[in-house]
Parts: sequence; C-alpha cells; structure tokens
Amino acid sequence: MDEQALLGLNPNADSNFRQRALAYFEQLKISPDAWQVCAEALAQRTYSDDHIKFFCFQVLEHQVKYKYSELTTIQQQLIRETLISWLQAQMLNPQPEKTFIRNKAAQVFALLFVTEYLTKWPKFFFDILSVVDLNPRGVDLYLRILMAIDSELVDRDVVHSSEEARRNTLIKDTMREQCIPSLVESWYQILQNYQYTNSEVTCQCLEVVGAYVSWIDLSLIANDRFINMLLGHMSIEVLREEACDCLFEIVNKGMDPVDKMKLVESLCRVLQTAGFFSIDQEEDVDFLARFSKLVNGMGQSLIVSWTKLIKNGDIKNAQEALQAIETKVALMLQLLIHEDDDISSNIIGFCYDYLHILKQLTVLSDQQKTNVEAIMLAVMKKLTYDEEYNFENEGEDEAMFVEYRKQLKLLLDRLAQVSPELLLASVRRVFSSTLQNWQTTRFMEVEVAIRLLYMLAEALPVSHGAHFSGDVSKASALQDMMRTLVTSGVSSYQHTSVTLEFFETVVRYEKFFTVEPQYIPCVLMAFLDHRGLRHSSAKVRSRTAYLFSRFVKSLNKQMNPFIEDILNRIQDLLALSPPENGYQSLLSSDDQLFIYETAGVLVVNSEYPAERKQALMRNLLTPLMEKFKILLEKLMLAQDEERQASLADCLNHAVGFASRTSKAFSNKQTVKQCGCSEVYLDCLQTFLPALSCPLQKDILRSGVRTFLHRMIICLEEEVLPFIPSASEHMLKDCEAKDLQEFIPLINQITAKFKIQVSPFLQQMFMPLLHAIFKVLLRPAEENDQSAALEKQMLRRSYFAFLQTVTGSGMSEVIANQGAENVEQVLVTIIQGAVDYPDPIAQKTCFIILSKLVELWGGKDGPVGFADFVYKHIVPACFLAPLKQTFDLADAQTVLALSECAVTLKTIHLKRGPECVQYLQQEYLPSLQVAPEIIQEFCQALQQPDAKVFKNYLKVFFQRAKP
Repeated sequence: MDEQALLGLNPNADSNFRQRALAYFEQLKISPDAWQVCAEALAQRTYSDDHIKFFCFQVLEHQVKYKYSELTTIQQQLIRETLISWLQAQMLNPQPEKTFIRNKAAQVFALLFVTEYLTKWPKFFFDILSVVDLNPRGVDLYLRILMAIDSELVDRDVVHSSEEARRNTLIKDTMREQCIPSLVESWYQILQNYQYTNSEVTCQCLEVVGAYVSWIDLSLIANDRFINMLLGHMSIEVLREEACDCLFEIVNKGMDPVDKMKLVESLCRVLQTAGFFSIDQEEDVDFLARFSKLVNGMGQSLIVSWTKLIKNGDIKNAQEALQAIETKVALMLQLLIHEDDDISSNIIGFCYDYLHILKQLTVLSDQQKTNVEAIMLAVMKKLTYDEEYNFENEGEDEAMFVEYRKQLKLLLDRLAQVSPELLLASVRRVFSSTLQNWQTTRFMEVEVAIRLLYMLAEALPVSHGAHFSGDVSKASALQDMMRTLVTSGVSSYQHTSVTLEFFETVVRYEKFFTVEPQYIPCVLMAFLDHRGLRHSSAKVRSRTAYLFSRFVKSLNKQMNPFIEDILNRIQDLLALSPPENGYQSLLSSDDQLFIYETAGVLVVNSEYPAERKQALMRNLLTPLMEKFKILLEKLMLAQDEERQASLADCLNHAVGFASRTSKAFSNKQTVKQCGCSEVYLDCLQTFLPALSCPLQKDILRSGVRTFLHRMIICLEEEVLPFIPSASEHMLKDCEAKDLQEFIPLINQITAKFKIQVSPFLQQMFMPLLHAIFKVLLRPAEENDQSAALEKQMLRRSYFAFLQTVTGSGMSEVIANQGAENVEQVLVTIIQGAVDYPDPIAQKTCFIILSKLVELWGGKDGPVGFADFVYKHIVPACFLAPLKQTFDLADAQTVLALSECAVTLKTIHLKRGPECVQYLQQEYLPSLQVAPEIIQEFCQALQQPDAKVFKNYLKVFFQRAKP
C-alpha cells in the first residue's frame, strides 16, 4: 500500500496529505484487486494505526456494497474468511479495537450477511457464534453485528428499492424459520451470564432484544424466564434504563387485543409489587423519563385494545380493558405533574388518548370527572415557566419548553372537548384569584393565568371570533375575565412575558371591544406608552408594533374618536432615522412598517371628509419625501461604500413606508375617493429620480419598483405618465435579475390598462427585447450554475411578457414592429418551445403560439404568417415532444404537451382541411410515420372534443419515443 498516502488518514495530517489519502481511497475503490491488499492487511494485522484499519474496512465495504457480483467464487470466499479470521483475532487481542472500528466492521459483516445469507452463507450466525462463544469481546462484536443487520433490514429511515425490500422480507422470513430461536437463546445466555459482571454488554444485548422484538415471534421473549430476568434488571441501576426500553418495545408490539391486555396487566402487577409505581421515592430523573415512556406505551396499548374490542362488539373484554386503563390514571397523573418536563412530556400521549376515550362515553362516572379535573390542574401547573427560563436569550432549553407547551395546549384543547364547562370554570377560578393579587404574585403565575384565558379562544372554538355572543354563560364568563384583564392594571406588570401575554390576549379577543367599547382608550394607552411601543425591551416593542396594527385594523369602526390623538402620539415613532445621527430609534424599520400601515388605516377608514383625509395623509408622507430628497443628494456625493449602502438602505425604507400606507385603501375606499391621489403622485415624483442614481442601483431600483407596483393598483391611470421615463431608467445597463424583476411591472401595466398603454408598449417593445437578448447572449462559463439559472429565469420572464401582450389583445404591438423584428420574435418563441429543456417556458411558448394562430392564422392574417405556421409552428409541435429531454413522466412537461395539443387544434380550426392535407401528405411522411398511424393521427385531430386529442397526443409520443 502507498504508505505516504496512508499518512494522510490521520486527522492531524496537513491538507496535502489528506488530499492524497482521499485520492488514494478513490483509486483503491476503482482498482479491481486493491481490496485484496486491504483484506490481507486486516487478516494479518499488518497495521496498528486505527485510521488505517478503518480505511481497510471502508475499502472492503465499498467492494461488498457495489462490486460484489463481479468477484469470483474464490474471491468471495476470501472476503468471508478474512472477516472470520479478523473476528477470531479479536478474541486474543490484549486491547479491544476502538468503538468506531468495531462499528465499521459490524457494518461490513451486515452487508455481507444481506448479500449472502439466502444463497452462500446460510450458517452465518452459527459460524459467528462458534467463534465468539461467550467471550466478552466476541459477544460485543456479535451484538454490534446484530444491530447493524437490524438497521439494514428494518430501519425506517433508510430508503430501500422495491427489490431490496423484497429481499429483506425474504431474509426475515428465512431467519424466523431457521435461526431466530437459537439467536434468542444466545441472548438469554448473554444476559444471564453478564447481568452482574458486564453492564455494557448486558445493555447492548437488551438493545438488540428491543430492536428484534418488533419482527420476531413475541412468545420467544414475552415468557416467564425472559420477563422475570428483565424485571430483575429493572432493579439494577446500570441496567434499568435499557431494561425499561426493552419492556417498552415488547409492550409496543402489535398483537391480539385480549392477549395484549393480559401481557400489560401481568407486567403492571409485577412492577407495582416491586414498588416502581411509587414515583415520589425515585430520584433518578433519567430512569423516570424512560419509565414514563414505558407507562405511556402500556396505557396507549390498552387504549388500542379497548378501541379494537369496541369495534368488534366484544363489550365484556372492552369493559375489562377500560377498567385496566382507569387503574393506570393515578400513575399517569403523577408522571404528568412531575417537575421534570421530559418525564411529563413522555406521558402526554397516554393522557391525550385517555381523554379521547372519555369524549366518546355518554356519561362520565364521578371518578372520571375527578380525573378530568386532575388532568386540567396538572396542565395548568405545567404550563408555568420556571425560574431558570431565560427570556432575553432563549436557547435550546427554552425552545424545548416552548415545544412542551405546545403539547400541553393539545391536552387543553382535548379537555375542552370532554368538558368545556369544567375548563371554563377552572380557568376562570385561576384567572380571577391570580389577577386579584397580581402585584404580589410571581410573574410566571400571572403569565400563565393570562395565557389560559388566551388559550380558551382556540379550545372553545366559535366562528369568526364571536366569543361574546351566542352561549350566554360562556360569553359572560369570558366578558368578565376580559373586563378584569383590562381594568386590573396588570398591563403594568414588570416582566416581558406578562406584558406580551396581555397584548396578545387583547388582540385575540378584539371582539370584546365591539361589545364594550368603553375599554378601548385604556388599552390604546397601554399600546402607546412605556408598557407597549415604548417598553424598555426591544422584543416587546417589536411584537407590540405588529399587534397594535392588528388591533387598530380589526376595530377600525371604533377608532374614529381617537384618530388624531393616536397620530400625534406615534409621530416620533414614524421618524426615518438616517445613519449619520447615531440616534437609536425605538423601533426597527420592519416594526415601523406596521406603524405606517396603522397610520394609513386610521386615516383611510376615518369618517373625515376627503380634504381632511388628504391633509392627514400629507402630514404623514411629507416628512418622508423631504428626508428622501436630502438623503438622495447625500448619496450622490458619498465616497465611502459602507456609507453609500446605509444611505441607500434608508432611502429604501422611506419608499417602503410610503408604499405600506397605501395598503389601507380598498375598493370601498379608493385613493381617489379619499382625495389622496395628489399626495401619492408627489411621492412618485420624489422617488423616481432615485432610478437614475448610478450608486447602489440594485437596492434603489427594487424599492421604487415595488412602489410602482402599488401605485398601479392604487392610482390607476394617473400613474401612466410616469411609466415611460421610469422604464427607460430601469432598462439602462441592467443585469438578468433587474430585467427579471422589471418584466412583471410591464406585465401588470399591460394586463391592467391594455389598449391605453399600446403606444407606450410599441415604443419600448424592441428596447426591452434588445436588453433581454443582450443579457441572454452574454457568454458565461460552462459550469457557472447560477448564471445558467439566471438566464433560464430571464427566458421565462421574457416569454411571460409575450404571453401577457398577446393574451391582453395587444398583438398589434408585435405586428407593428416591422417585418424583420416580428420574425425575430417569432423565431425566439419557436426556440423556446423546442430548444430549451424547460417545460415551464415551453408551456408558455405553446400558449403564445396558439394565441397568435388564433389571431393571425385565418385567411385575412398578416402576409406570410400561414407559411410560418407550416414551416415552423407545426414542426415545433412534433420536434419538442420528440426530444429526449421532454419527459412525459414529469407533471410540468405533461402541461406543456397539453398546450402543444391546443396549438395543433387551433391550427386545424383556423386552416381547416388544408392543415390535415399538409400533415397527411407532406409533414408526417417526412418523419417516416406509418400511413395507418398518420390516418389515426388526423382522425384524432379532427375530433370535436379537445380532450380526446390531448390524450391521444400523449400516447402518440409515448409510442414514438424509443
């Protein structure tokens, strides 16, 4: 072997050696007999370096996995012998191999097993067992091999081909017949032999039993001698976690409901007798987490049995199963309420399913009602944050608690289905007593009290948030709690979690304020002062900005008395903070967007006359425009690139804010009706000069383009005079991405204004196309993926533009470009349909061709177009689907073919018998299509039902392709 290259296997080697080692590995994989050198090195223990041994196993693994069938019988025999002699050597080694080598060896054994067991090596396990016997080193490897085999055969995470899946099923069937009883016996011997002397091997063996129990005969394991031994392990500290997991796998195995019930009950009796149900005496939380998972498995198994027995009409046994479930509830509650969240989380499944049973029962017993109440109290207690929760810097522990809270929420929702009245009463009790003394109560208890009120909204569902009408008792309870929430002063609590919960809840129950509007002012003040938008925590300010906009939007009819006051109070929050003044504004620019939107909503939905609305909107937008002009001048003079970037950002924010205010307008309240057209036209005039700024083009163009999109919707035709100069600037020295983003703007204008913009479109049609072609023809490096993708996206945008023009009844825009240009455009459409393997673009091209044929394909169409149809369009409909890249199994491609069929049908519709004659006598014979198929094709084309032809065309091309 290349000793120099092997030096690079050491993790501390320098990168040159590492590169050389990698290249050497690739070389050995390709070489037909290099594996033999590695096999020999392993069998004869040539190397002591762990990384080289691992390397040799990797080469063998590659050989077995990918090239085994190429080996001769003698070579295959050599691999078997190498592995067995390596295994024998392990019995004598003074030191065991490193874990990573043992695991890799086990993988190679497992690969060889699945390849050879059914054919050449049926005695695989017997050969291995005869080598390892009860030697602890050998047993360790034997168990690792078994785990590797299990993951090859049954691991759900590994994707197997159908061939492999069939082979794996056959292997498992053969193993069940031939060797599983012997394997089970070997496990029993290992457990018995090592349970007190070698905990590592015993735990490994328990893991193997747990893995195999899912697919072998359960009676081999679920019998007295095995179960008693496992229960014995439950009392040995180093073994009990693995023993618990093993029992969980046994309980989890699918079986007859009555047998399962008996198995679980006998297990429970023994566990209870042994004192495992006395949880308060147990201090080891890791073990309790496993035990909780086991109890969860037993509970859910009994519930599955109950469900099956009810379904089968076996009422007597179902009753017994329900009795068995009920006796586990006390234990379940102890685990659910445990202070460790992992232990509690592991039992939630059982708890959830138990409530599902109660939901199905017509009448609940007193004990069951007590259980429901106990679960409810447990959920309320467990929802509470603990002292350690870090609100300012949330890490992994915090994320896990948030996930755990989601699980508890599901339980709460399920409780609501079982007993909504009880849930409402319990929440009301907790809420009222906590809020009475909130000043002296710890933050986590105040937070959870408000949180419970918040959660009721989803737990007790109503349509459109109408919690305060309909069911009188529920409505009055919720109204009562909301009244307490907004009048208690709890919004002043000095903890971010309570503050946020307060605002989330008032927004969730905004319908309360339509019933009792007298409470709106005090909530608005909370939003606007140090409790909300001016809170000391940025996290609270940010969330409040969003919630405030939702609150105002949903209650816009109630806002009229407060509009001017609110606008005055948020004045400072609307300030555009330029980069140079070092002033740290309270809100980020993203948060300010919500405040601008809110301001827009207040103005637009107010009951003021149009001139007052206009004045208010001008007050809102003028400071932005003034600041914009100053900043744009500064940008033009800025030398430093970092300063340029921050100025451009600030300019972009100004445009974004103005844009956001326009979201308040609607069909009922248009810009015109509100008298605001002039203000927005002034904005346009202010912002458009940014398009000719040579610095920071990308960011400035993007902002102004977005503003134009909004104005086309809001200002309608008043925007049109600005479009030509804006377009001219945006087409100057642009890249693929600029064009790609500019085209949707032109599409929007074309589709919206149609004939009104015809002169403009005719004028800018060829300049736009030249800009597109220039970018598309720009040479790029062969393997530059991103450049290729950009061009593909630009090509799609180009065809989308042509589709919009033709689809909006504007084909004369193309027709008036002069014969040479028209031809160039038509050729690009044909190329798009045939030459580029992009089904999305191809589909668009066929749609355009169909439209052009429909418009120009008749007797009075443009001169020469009929020729073009036969010379180019008809061939395109055949050449595109015949390409190897045209994959008829792909959904997008099938859509492209469907449009291709429409194109052919449209040609037939417009040209009639002449088209059929051309296909029959000229075109199809030129493709060497058999006469009877030509006949069949032409008949299908002449069918009145287009769907028949679409289906036929797919079959036609499936047959035509090799």
